[in-house]
Amino acid sequence: MTDLPFELSGSTLITGPSNVGKTRLTARALDTWVMRHGPDGVVVFEFGPEFEHEGRILGRHLSRFGTLPDDVWLGGFDAYAPRAEGATNEESQKLAAENADRAKRIIESAPTDPQAVFVNDASIPFQHERSLPKSLIEYCDGSDAVVVNAFESDELGSEDDVSQQEREALSVFQAWADRVIRRE
Repeated sequence: MTDLPFELSGSTLITGPSNVGKTRLTARALDTWVMRHGPDGVVVFEFGPEFEHEGRILGRHLSRFGTLPDDVWLGGFDAYAPRAEGATNEESQKLAAENADRAKRIIESAPTDPQAVFVNDASIPFQHERSLPKSLIEYCDGSDAVVVNAFESDELGSEDDVSQQEREALSVFQAWADRVIRRE
């Protein structure tokens, strides 16, 4: 199925709580782009963790919803789920900082001038105060199509430092995106 609830041009931000189909919709958009334009110039950032928390999996990788074409550039790492894995605010902050550092290196190593960019779980790299969503936005600007998904919910907390930083990053993405799709 390739019908999408949004145009595959400009920038699209898909938000919502865990397990509502953000990654699945991003994977459909990627499949649609590749079907229409081929894999050349496609960059995929895989920042989503896969972590079991209270009996359910938080996050999913794009590859769970289809095969990533061999010719796309894929940058990713085994991300932490800071609020679920950290026992204290300090531990969560440390895990968020590690995610931020790793994501920064991946963004910096990505090919220049991508035609299309797909980002799974853009909230993960920007849950620490030293990480700036502007770096990802600047990378994506100029691409024909950008599809970014990000966690938006208080289900994992709201008052801790990681949650507050995540909300700030999300507001930057919302202000930047041409359209925001909220999944419930």
